[in-house]
Amino acid sequence: MGVDDLKAKIRDVPDFPEPGIVFKDIMPLLADPSSLSESLDLLAEWVQPRKPDVILGAEARGFILGAALAYKLGCGFVAARRPGKLPWKTVSATYALEYGENSLELHADAIADGQRVLVHDDVLATGGTARAICDLAAQLGGEIVGVAFVIELDFLEGRKQLEGYYAYSLIHY
Repeated sequence: MGVDDLKAKIRDVPDFPEPGIVFKDIMPLLADPSSLSESLDLLAEWVQPRKPDVILGAEARGFILGAALAYKLGCGFVAARRPGKLPWKTVSATYALEYGENSLELHADAIADGQRVLVHDDVLATGGTARAICDLAAQLGGEIVGVAFVIELDFLEGRKQLEGYYAYSLIHY
């Protein structure tokens, strides 16, 4: 199985979440056992040499493969959540999306000073989400060792937001 086979499992959903947006839905890829396994293996192959202590997954789809990657690599998992979802003291960041703005929070003690952090999300679009998460982890003292995605929307140039970080995407559009 190759990247083209994985790409064939991505469903386009027009006009979601707003008119004019074509949402890239990874759920069919995750539902297929061989595609899920291949995606995890390819991501882990890129992530493993970076030796993360923790995978930091973005709400909500970043939790799915992020937690599985943490398990596969024997490291911890931290969740970046929407405001009001974490029960303890938090740090937060607001950022621009392709179609608006959003905020994410981390528990204030989620990342230890000097901890090696790999940021994971399903899609790199404008780069705002990933950059905000990297900034939050760095604010807590984390060392960002990489940023990994299932999909990258190259035409939105989100990688520019991640200059200075190692970034990897399985599938490009």
